[in-house]
Amino acid sequence: MPPADLPRLPRRRRDTSKRDYGRVVVVGGAAGMAGAPALAAMAALRSGAGLVELLVPEPVAAVAAGFDPCVMTRGLPGQSDGTFAASALAEIEDRTAGADAVAVGPGMGRSDAVLEIVSHLWRRLQQPAVFDADALWALAAGDRETLAAHAGKRILTPHAGEMLRLLGADPASPRGGDRPQLERDATDLAAAIDAVIVLKGPASLIVDRTQRAHNDSGNPGMATGGTGDVLTGVTAALLAQRLAPFAAARLAAWVHGRAGDAAAAALGEISMTARDLLDRLHVAFGEVAG
Repeated sequence: MPPADLPRLPRRRRDTSKRDYGRVVVVGGAAGMAGAPALAAMAALRSGAGLVELLVPEPVAAVAAGFDPCVMTRGLPGQSDGTFAASALAEIEDRTAGADAVAVGPGMGRSDAVLEIVSHLWRRLQQPAVFDADALWALAAGDRETLAAHAGKRILTPHAGEMLRLLGADPASPRGGDRPQLERDATDLAAAIDAVIVLKGPASLIVDRTQRAHNDSGNPGMATGGTGDVLTGVTAALLAQRLAPFAAARLAAWVHGRAGDAAAAALGEISMTARDLLDRLHVAFGEVAG
């Protein structure tokens, strides 16, 4: 059962259109990783966003577009290694200007151009945004003062290694096994940079300057590639539907975990994949319908 105080989406009106439920723009992708932003985009659609646009480097645009015809896909300038070129930034800014929420980072790769694009979006993007995966790698290059200088509402969704990198520590450090200390560090960082942090893991922590909660859904079968991308898309969709960042992050974490529990019940923890979780988001949303 969902927690009694879990945020909910309001019931949809009968006289409504897709534009009432927000436009999500997902920025990510690179050669060999087109599936990551596609998973985020498809999760955003499954989580109620009215329109979802996927921005990927041109070399992987055809692959990314093939996952779901409901996602609008646009290829932007790329480099020979299949990552974004720095010249893609102008069009990324143009396309995100009309968004209600933005997701940055799934499968984006690591390069100087990616670092430049992510840093610019963090500082200048006025829309609420979720930063995950390779975007967290790029943000880790900045100090707390740099991370505190952002134009819009921000949600970060690191796992333990990514959290350590944001703290300036080795992501493979044994510190990653000290969950209580890592949660204290995440709490301090969220307050210092005025952002929501979802520290993923068993009983994921959701925290901002004034609120904190632990998520009680999910299972070990979710420790498989792509599940974090699904969480990114769910969170972005809830932001686009006007939930406040902490509420969006908390509801997204529960829905994500509950979908994972439904997938595990059907397939077992060993055999479930991120796509199975995506296909069961409707189960979770059915349990928290307004």
